[in-house]
Order: sequence, then C-alpha cells, then structure tokens
Amino acid sequence: MTAIIWILESELFPSSHARLRRAINDAGHRVVESRDDWWLDEPPQFDQQTPVVFHGSLGNAAVIEMKANWSPGSFCPVNDFCCTAWYPRASMWLLHRDWRCVPANDLVANAADVASSIGCTDRIFVRPDSPLKPFSGRVLDVDSISLKALDHGFYYEDETLPVIVAPVANVGREWRFVIVDGQVIAGSSYDAETRRASSAGEDSNALDLAEEIASSMEPPSPVYVLDICEVDDECRLLELNPFGGADLYDCDPQAIVKAVSDHAIRSIKS
Repeated sequence: MTAIIWILESELFPSSHARLRRAINDAGHRVVESRDDWWLDEPPQFDQQTPVVFHGSLGNAAVIEMKANWSPGSFCPVNDFCCTAWYPRASMWLLHRDWRCVPANDLVANAADVASSIGCTDRIFVRPDSPLKPFSGRVLDVDSISLKALDHGFYYEDETLPVIVAPVANVGREWRFVIVDGQVIAGSSYDAETRRASSAGEDSNALDLAEEIASSMEPPSPVYVLDICEVDDECRLLELNPFGGADLYDCDPQAIVKAVSDHAIRSIKS
C-alpha cells in the first residue's frame, strides 16, 4: 500500500482533526503537523512519488496550490472556486436565482440601483466572489452599505474587490458534503451561526440533491465540499468550497481518508 502524507493545521479544527488524525493513522498513512514558519518562506519538499494532502486554513491551502510543491496538495484552485466561475453552471440548483457580481466600491456608490437590478429594495445579501472569503457573507440594509460594513481594511485593502449581491433568503438547516471524483463520500449537518456540527440530522432530500449535483456538474476540483441549505422546505445549493480549507464537521473521517487517499494515489500514478 502506498502511504499518504497528510499535512494538518490542527489548531484550526481541533475537534474534526482529532478524528481525522486517528483515521489517517488507522489507515496506515502518515500525519505531519503544519508549522507556522513554513508559510514565511518555502514549505518543505517531500519525495515526489509520495502523495501529499493538506487540510487546514484557506490561506495556506491557496499558497500550496499556487506554489504546487505538493501533489495533489490542497485541492484549492482559487479562480475555479470563485462564485462567478461556477454559479452559471449550477443555476438550476443554486440558492441565488438572481445575483450580480460588482466591485465593492461600485456597490457602495450605487447600492439602490444594484439592489433594484435583482428585485430588492430594502435589504440584500452580500458575500465575496473569492472562495478565500476576505469577509463573511452578510445581510445589509441598502441605505447603509459602506466599505466599512464590508470589513474593508481588516482582511483586504482593495476597494474594487468583487462581491456577489443576491436577494435575502430565509435559510433553515444546512449540510456539508465531501465530494471525491463525482461521488458523495460523507456528510454532516452544521450550524451556520456557530460553525459547528449540529444535531439537525440526516436529510434524504439534501443527500439526493448533493448526489445529483456531484454526479452531473463539472466540478472546480476533483475533491471539494458542497453545502446544501433548506429554504421554504426545499433544498438548494448554497456554495462550493475547497476541501483543503473546509471544516469537515461530523463527516465520516474514515470514509474521507480512504476516498481522498485513493484519489491521491491515482493522481500520482497517472
């Protein structure tokens, strides 16, 4: 059996990584803990014939993808995970039936016009186009939108940062699914407010939709996570995220380790 190196930033996900680490060890693979000083210079090199998988912060996942030191690495092609890259081909399942992408400063200058273009007047939902999420998605009053309200100056300085604008939706339960090579490998409900696994339980409609999307939509990466939400008793696609920087909540770690490791081995051999 080919042993995989799994590099973990466990301080970010202490609960899910404890289970993930056990599953990696039980499967006969190797865990390497990420070190802060790696990201100040160059991450270490490993034998090119040894598959390396990273799971940790989105920022470091993006660095790994850009430098391509490890393979398959972090499964984080940033441009492919931008909303504007995959929203069009997911339109039949997407929560946001109407949406626009505009620079943040244009939204601030023309908030009423932008809102009107998607059928809104009082409030809108705003999130970054980027999967690296320089600010969290939020609902804003149209008449009080400012760069400060979009956290400008905290994690980004670019006033022209592309943002997605959509109508406000009454979102209920949410689920995260791990997808590998077009197959749903594992899933977990989670609480959007606390960002923790929740007791919402399994839902066949959410799983059915995740399986339909995973099997029929061109993915941004062969390994990724897919979030489903419930709106007015209907399940919709909320978003896609890079596997390397996504919380796994209560997703089955044994299933994830097997599927991702198998994919990593195939990618090296090919």
